[in-house]
Amino acid sequence: MPDKIDYKKEYKDLYMPKQKPAVIEVPAIPFIMINGKGNPNDESGEYSKAIELLYALCYTIKMSKMGENKPDGYFEYVVPPLEGLWWLSDGRPGVDYNHKDKFFWTSMIRQPEFVTQEVFEWACREVQKKKGLDTSKARLEIFEEGICVQCMHVGAYDDEPATIAKMDAHIEEQGLINDVGEKRRHHEIYLGDPRKVEISKMKTVIRIPVKRQNIKTM
Repeated sequence: MPDKIDYKKEYKDLYMPKQKPAVIEVPAIPFIMINGKGNPNDESGEYSKAIELLYALCYTIKMSKMGENKPDGYFEYVVPPLEGLWWLSDGRPGVDYNHKDKFFWTSMIRQPEFVTQEVFEWACREVQKKKGLDTSKARLEIFEEGICVQCMHVGAYDDEPATIAKMDAHIEEQGLINDVGEKRRHHEIYLGDPRKVEISKMKTVIRIPVKRQNIKTM
């Protein structure tokens, strides 16, 4: 294992796809997750509070090496990027960028393999005690995404429909079926900070869960 693992570099197939849609099988990955609803651009809304809590928990775990609660198997790592699952409050699949107030979402950050439920619960207690944040909505979960089509989107979030249209065409060309619904969601991975990177250069990995068509045999 390298001196400091950077998941973006170690797993380039998951985090650095090309701007051309491709099929990928995503393995089971541990995440800290928080569910919420509403426009992510609302500075006083649930989303901004969820992001604050996610990073507080992640950096508490990362810095646990400094104290008496260093987890078994701890290794140096770069905190992975923010990710999000998105769907609509009216039950329609996918996302509608013109009605962001109708968004439901799961904000999440990948965790190193040494993060157990015990480590997570310790981090929650630390964040509650030191930062006064309510951690009740956070959870540690193994997320099994399975087969997806993914693509790198470069540019503003509101311009994502053009990339998604390319992905939909690729799904059809490959004989696959878009499987976004109650159990599987539109997925985005954010590789840049819009406060620091020019919007036209922002990179976002977009994933659409798919399934193979059932082929009947005689």
